[in-house]
Amino acid sequence: MNNIKFKLIVMNFLQFAVWGSYLTSMGGYLFAAGYGELIGWFYAMQGVVSMFMPAIMGIIADKWIPAQRLLGLCHGIAALFIAGAGYCGQNDMLWPMFTLYSISVAFYMPTLALSNSVAYTILDQSGLDTVKTFPPIRVFGTVGFIVAMLVCDFAGFQASPTQFFQCAFIGILLALYAQALPNCPVSRSQEAKSFAQRMGLDAFKLFKNKQMAMFFIFSMLLGVSLQITNGFANSFITSFKGIPEFANTFGANHANALISLSQVSETLCILLIPFCLKRFGIKRVMLIAMFAWVLRFGLFGLGNPGPGLWMFILSMIVYGVAFDFFNISGSLFVNENTSGDMRSSAQGLFMIMTNGIGATVGTLGAQAVVNRLVPTPQSDGGIVTNGISIVEGWSTTWLVFAGYALVVALLFWVLFKYKHDSSKLADINH
Repeated sequence: MNNIKFKLIVMNFLQFAVWGSYLTSMGGYLFAAGYGELIGWFYAMQGVVSMFMPAIMGIIADKWIPAQRLLGLCHGIAALFIAGAGYCGQNDMLWPMFTLYSISVAFYMPTLALSNSVAYTILDQSGLDTVKTFPPIRVFGTVGFIVAMLVCDFAGFQASPTQFFQCAFIGILLALYAQALPNCPVSRSQEAKSFAQRMGLDAFKLFKNKQMAMFFIFSMLLGVSLQITNGFANSFITSFKGIPEFANTFGANHANALISLSQVSETLCILLIPFCLKRFGIKRVMLIAMFAWVLRFGLFGLGNPGPGLWMFILSMIVYGVAFDFFNISGSLFVNENTSGDMRSSAQGLFMIMTNGIGATVGTLGAQAVVNRLVPTPQSDGGIVTNGISIVEGWSTTWLVFAGYALVVALLFWVLFKYKHDSSKLADINH
């Protein structure tokens, strides 16, 4: 049994190390390379492909290719294309790089669900309780993400396309490793399902229910915030190097290391969720998450890597609350308020609204704000004046994001009606 757990720990570590190699640093590289106006498009592709690729790969895993083999295949393809993107980046071939990166992301994003499916299946086959056994295993995914971020930072890959080669190397390792995992047999069920059911589109009928419609709309509105800091935090913090006062500070030179505190916070905040759900109820926990986004953005706008470093650190700490509290409580809300035959599709719809539509709209909308308020770095002219104007533009941008998050939180508070029933959550601590 311990051998099974160890295998899944390694799988989760590598799964998220692939993503951590570039997710928080790619924006910094693109900004430094003069592609700052396109950061939003790179990150938006993750949302675009998340609307259909996980469902397609889920069908393939259910019917034709064992999940662990498909997991490895997807990682292998994603690694080859991200390596190609790295080569194009080294040779200033922007659009070929974007195209290859997009194809890579299209094959990586389904692996987030596939890796969970593989873990659940293997644990079930081993007679282990997935509810109790999986969370400690999944924590090592976050550890892998943090380790990859720190390697990218201290190896000096943050401002170069070399981060894509790091991603590709880990992806190839996982592609090979996945083939050694226990087999996850395909389904032999003859149950007929429509295309809409297989793609999870039948869940859209839940919009007929006013409360569910309101929940999914707010899921999309909150989803707007999810990828903003992944896309723009690194380039923002690094921009302080253009001001002599902050040029030699740890934060300005090691943005990834600073941002990694967000993932540490995320890991720890998971432990608070059972208590908070039992004590405050789902609506209040979701509200806490929304106001945490206000703090996340607002503290970025007011802080700096010098005397204001404490604001950056506090922003990293509240990220765990902002991200985890809504995602997990929202998933529980869906679970409680949908019937068994609709539950999986409803969870898929929740992901589409947050990580698909919401994240795509959010990154492109954030890009428009950044393009409007943040000056493009100039190679000629005074570095002090240029550096100050860039940082001031970034600070205003984060306060705009904070204002948006505040409006969403207040509207949710007023418009979303949900009565807390503690009995439904009585077993969450078990």
